[in-house]
Amino acid sequence: METKPDSKVDDGIDAPLWMFWKRRRYIVVFMAFLGFFNVYSLRVNLSVAIVAMTENRTVHYENGTVGYEQYFDWSSSLQGYVLSSFFYGYILTPFLGGFISNRFGGNYVFGVGIGTTAVLTLLTPLAAKAGVAVLLAVRIVEGIFEGVTFPCIHAVWSRWAPPTERSRMASIAFAGNYAGTVVAMPMSGILANAWGWESVFYVFGVIGCIWFVAWMFFVKTSPEVDKWISQREKEFILESLGRTEGEQQKIKHPWKGILTSVAVWALVVSHFSENWGFYTLLTQLPTFLKDAMHFELEKTGFVSAVPYLVMGILLFVSGYLADWCQVKGYLTTTQVRRYFNCGAFLAQTVFMIVGAFILEPGPTITCITIAVGLGAFAWSGFAVNHLDLSPKSAGVLMGISNTFATIPGIVSPIITGYITSNKSDEEWKTVFYIAAGIYLVGCVIYWFGVSGELQPWSIEAQERREQEKQQPKAIESLAYTNKVSMEDEM
Repeated sequence: METKPDSKVDDGIDAPLWMFWKRRRYIVVFMAFLGFFNVYSLRVNLSVAIVAMTENRTVHYENGTVGYEQYFDWSSSLQGYVLSSFFYGYILTPFLGGFISNRFGGNYVFGVGIGTTAVLTLLTPLAAKAGVAVLLAVRIVEGIFEGVTFPCIHAVWSRWAPPTERSRMASIAFAGNYAGTVVAMPMSGILANAWGWESVFYVFGVIGCIWFVAWMFFVKTSPEVDKWISQREKEFILESLGRTEGEQQKIKHPWKGILTSVAVWALVVSHFSENWGFYTLLTQLPTFLKDAMHFELEKTGFVSAVPYLVMGILLFVSGYLADWCQVKGYLTTTQVRRYFNCGAFLAQTVFMIVGAFILEPGPTITCITIAVGLGAFAWSGFAVNHLDLSPKSAGVLMGISNTFATIPGIVSPIITGYITSNKSDEEWKTVFYIAAGIYLVGCVIYWFGVSGELQPWSIEAQERREQEKQQPKAIESLAYTNKVSMEDEM
């Protein structure tokens, strides 16, 4: 039977939790929030910029005539490939990210992944002008470096997050995804209108580079090597994780247990389902608003940001509520993951269908906003579940689930590009119905397969490691006993 966490949490720091600067672990959370802000601002800016890059603009010729031209004459299907190209590279590295984060430290790999993406973003305008093939190559390389970010942050949480604070710490950090989306979408529209589409990539590229320098300076691999952390907070974190200071973590992943675990594959399906709807809207919402709702470029950026603003706010609520339900003993960890995740998926299914069926600006945008916003509760389900199943293998588990969850980022924009070739309302309805159906499938599978308990295969791996550590001591003790016995006989 699953145990419920102790409601007494005392880290020895005389300050409320909202004073995050008083606790080193919450400074790590804040910097991770800003990191994910950059992850998504660097990812979504093209979704808005591509509207400016391909729209007809008025041109006044020297002979006095007026015409219309595009910066890039790309068809809707080619735009789908451009928008999805990021994920061709992204799908290659989540699995790798789980390994290298354990070896080199999740903080280093997380920082380098985002920092390199920021530099490549600065080069995007040059790549686009050099040709669509060069642009695709740059976006693919960006995806390769960003692919490590989610597995790496789980490696960070495995060393910094007490079990009773996992949901809120992870949810606050992940809220940066939506803060980045909320800021990047309208800001990209403003920048494109005021200073041209190139400015979109220059501004967000510079912001990403500044964050990289700050992250590498402030965030350390674990509490043991953080020179600014208090001794009491360090002890509190290590005790909550069942570790002692100076303990070396040599991780051997129980592959058979991982790959045959129903709970692991349930969260993989859940991650895939959430990302299908999320990436569909992330890459296509500005185009949908322009084609089906007939909004102007600058307005599409603002309206596209609203659902992610709601989701970002609700992530704080869902993370705190999930931890509160566990600490108070109202729900077990398994129940929290199941109810939060599946409740969100079911609501998303309903609102996506209703929004598509009505297809009027006010009601449809409201339904999309509610559907995306409620996804915050799903993130307190599947997105934290890796740490429940096996804390020390959480980075690898996230690598596995995020690899499968990247497939929607590749496939959805391409399918949408082909489905909406005529830009008709019925075509866009089909896109939303597909997303709703996938949410429903994810809901059913996660409901029956979810677990919030430390898995037997993870426990067995930990016991083997303990035995390996104790074996040299036993041999040394036996040798000493034999030596004493021999001396007594002499």
